[in-house]
Order: sequence, then C-alpha cells, then structure tokens
Amino acid sequence: MTRRAGTSDRPVALEPIGKGNRAAILALELLPEQQEYVASNAESLAEAKQDDEAIARAVVCAGRVVGFLMYSAPEDDDEAIIYRFMIDRREQGRGLGRAAVGKALEEIAKLGHIRRVAICYEPENEAARRLYAGFGFVEQGLDEDDEMIAVLELGG
Repeated sequence: MTRRAGTSDRPVALEPIGKGNRAAILALELLPEQQEYVASNAESLAEAKQDDEAIARAVVCAGRVVGFLMYSAPEDDDEAIIYRFMIDRREQGRGLGRAAVGKALEEIAKLGHIRRVAICYEPENEAARRLYAGFGFVEQGLDEDDEMIAVLELGG
C-alpha cells in the first residue's frame, strides 16, 4: 500500500498540557524563517494559564511531543478558533501537521456546540495556507492584526 507524499502513517494524539510534557513543549523549535509567524510556546503557555477559554494541547507521535496547538471553543458561541499551531522543525514534512489539524478538528467537533472553526495565519505563510485549504478552510480576509482569517463550516 502506498501513501501520499507528506502524509504520516504514524498515529498522532492531542494531549492536555501538564508537568509531564511542559518541558518538551518549551523545547520545540521552528525553522528560523517560521519564527515570525507564531508566538513562542512559552508565551502561549503563559497565555493559556491566564485565559480560561484557552485549550492547549501537546501534539504527540510515538510517545514524543512533536508540536503544540491551542484553541478556544467558548460554550456560549458556535465558533471555535485555532490560534496557535506549530510542529517542531525536526518533525516537519512528515504529515504530522496535517494529522494534528485533523485531530484538533475531530476534538472540536465532538464538543457538540461548534458549527464553524476559524484559524488565523500570516498571509505570506504559504505552507499554512495550503495546509488549511486542504481541510476546506476558506479565506475571509485580514483581521485587525493583518493576519488572514480562514473559516471551515463543520458538517451536521
């Protein structure tokens, strides 16, 4: 059986942040040219501590933390927002990002009250644009911070 280039046959899981994986999340790195696209994981974890609506997840593959993702899905809203996502520079190009976004969308859909998912990214981040478009996210335009907003309508 062949698999598509850029896809992973290794299972990916999203796990809550805790003492057992916090150091591994802080040790994750982006490529130098990607660092301007996303806040550091240290900043994100500090933000998650202060924001009751932030849901932070370690992206885990084969027992190792390979990425980080954070979203919000307020109970009084039908829209979730994925606002932080990264895969470690040493793990990129293996389909783990695609697998992690898929897992996040599954987790968000299981909440039951979410009808659409928004995601934001820097407009010049072509890799992000292709990744999210592959899931059906449709660009809506720039927000007040000049980040591209894309939205996916969930079925059901």
